[in-house]
Amino acid sequence: MRSNRRLRWAALPIGIALTVMLAGCTQAELHGYLPGFIEGEKAVTNHADTVATLWTSSWIVLLGVGLLTWGLIIWAIVVYRRRKGQTGLPPQLRYNMPIEIFYTVVPLILVIGMFAFTARDQTAIETQYSDDEADVVVEVYAKQWAWDFVYDDAVDGNQVWSAGVQADEGDNGTINQEKLPTLYLPVDSKVKIALNSRDVAHSFWVIDFLYKKDMYPGKTNYMSFETQREGTYAGKCAELCGEYHSLMLFNVKIVSQAEYDAHLADLAAQGQVGDYGSEYDRNQNMPDNEKSSVDKREEGE
Repeated sequence: MRSNRRLRWAALPIGIALTVMLAGCTQAELHGYLPGFIEGEKAVTNHADTVATLWTSSWIVLLGVGLLTWGLIIWAIVVYRRRKGQTGLPPQLRYNMPIEIFYTVVPLILVIGMFAFTARDQTAIETQYSDDEADVVVEVYAKQWAWDFVYDDAVDGNQVWSAGVQADEGDNGTINQEKLPTLYLPVDSKVKIALNSRDVAHSFWVIDFLYKKDMYPGKTNYMSFETQREGTYAGKCAELCGEYHSLMLFNVKIVSQAEYDAHLADLAAQGQVGDYGSEYDRNQNMPDNEKSSVDKREEGE
């Protein structure tokens, strides 16, 4: 009885301390120190909280498993250590059925649970908007070693586009941010992005979005999300794609609707109107880009 009371009195301050610590957590701490979270503000996209929650929940479960495992190891080392004067082997047990069932069933439950939550969140994140549902549809073309952005039905029903160049690195390693390719998106809008590659495998990664997607020649992948917070967010290619992969950088600017419309109007005023799609791909031997040898020969004749 006395030992139980001591345990209760010991658990009380520990519980109070944990409650105070959790109540005082910042946004960064609550989201596992992942980037993109600011105290008192929304996440950058509607999917960022989902990714962060899955991340932190997984680590909490894994930390619990680790503490239990480490505790049992230390307990076995201390309790069953060889005492002074002891000789020979300790009593040997063939098996312990309850323990064997425990360490078989519990890991199975953990694996199934983590798979189920991951599949649920991935399904939600990978559900794409239709073109009619989306407020903005953008085609992104990756190329060695920059990015092209094509805005569908942007100005008077026409596409407008911006063609990017490789990052300009200074002598001291700094990057000229003004020259980076920049994707503009309006805040509080449903966005659908079509991801394409003009040459080799690339990957579209906006760090604060907490999500990335690979891009392959001849295949279009998609990302759909809602923008929730204005700001400028760094992006980069996350797939080793050649000599200047590290300089394949871009920015995403989430702005007001008025600023977004002004940017598109500025692109149109510069004459950057019309299709800027797969016909500019470097891989012109893809089935959709290549005329048959018969057609070419007939044209030559």
